[in-house]
Amino acid sequence: MSDQIFSYSGLLNFTEAVFRKIGCPAQDASTAAIALLSADLRGIDSHGVARLSGYVRLWEVKRVNAAPKIKVIHETPSTAVVDGDSGLGLVVAPFAMKTAIEKAKQAGTGWVSVQNSNHFGIAGHHAMMALEFDMIGMAMTNASALVAPTFSIDRMLGTNPICVAVPAGEEPAFVADLATTTAANGKLEILQRKKQKTPLGWIQDKNGNPSTDPHELKNGGALLPLGGDREHGSHKGYALGAVVDIFSALLSGANYAPWVPPFPAYVPIPSEQPGKGIGHFFGAMRIDAFRPAVEFKKHMDHWIRGFRNAKTKKGEDRVLIPGDPEREMQEKRSKEGIPLIEPVVKDLEQLSVKLGVPFI
Repeated sequence: MSDQIFSYSGLLNFTEAVFRKIGCPAQDASTAAIALLSADLRGIDSHGVARLSGYVRLWEVKRVNAAPKIKVIHETPSTAVVDGDSGLGLVVAPFAMKTAIEKAKQAGTGWVSVQNSNHFGIAGHHAMMALEFDMIGMAMTNASALVAPTFSIDRMLGTNPICVAVPAGEEPAFVADLATTTAANGKLEILQRKKQKTPLGWIQDKNGNPSTDPHELKNGGALLPLGGDREHGSHKGYALGAVVDIFSALLSGANYAPWVPPFPAYVPIPSEQPGKGIGHFFGAMRIDAFRPAVEFKKHMDHWIRGFRNAKTKKGEDRVLIPGDPEREMQEKRSKEGIPLIEPVVKDLEQLSVKLGVPFI
């Protein structure tokens, strides 16, 4: 069966209504819905409305506070620690990123770590908040342990994404948004729904052997760090994931490594909790704290055009700049609508009935 197409506005209104139904204040519901739908718009279908029912289930088991009192618990002129009060990461993260931006306005750069939060959607949405202020934005988060470090069969790290968003002048912004694993867990969920296998290098079984079964995590397997195996650089992906964990959690007082609370509500929280909730880390760097913004953006345009004009190998039509595919997808889906596969549509319809919120 082909995908069904839904308008962005229709999905946004439904998502916002769902968040309000579980008790989010109107502004928080709007903030959360915009953050969540940014993934669908940008073609990152694994992190959009496909996860909406997952957030609701976390609220049902009282792991998400729908009306948190988010606050800064420690700060200096350029840094802060935010306590998310177990709120939706979709709400906590924008609060923290705004705090980083305000710090940068005053001090040149702003750095904010977050404790006591939950899954925050796509990192790109938060990092890109800095662009309109002529700032470089950074966003990262740790996540529940699904990843085995190089040489191990134990799941010790999350997919731990990083995003860096850099403004340009006439050219679109540079937006590098990536998991530190070969593939994000959401990609496995999509393959499961489509009943397809994973490429080699994404996952291993419980004994450390390569696997192509997208259900392998349920059998004790693990995702692999970026690179897949040692020979292809998995030690580098492992190191990057560890950096995200340290910045997001050990700086903030959140849980880290295998003690991070899992996203699926049915998976028990680890008995040992050295910190509070999930951790994030955000940065904002004012361009003119380094050089005039106009001058920087002019050279950023030159940099981007240089890469766009790089000679391509046979069979490829162009060199992409990080952020190109997502930006082009956003332009397309804003006009043509957002496609959802049948299992996601059914999931949303069931959520609609359960909460009494009319579906589109």
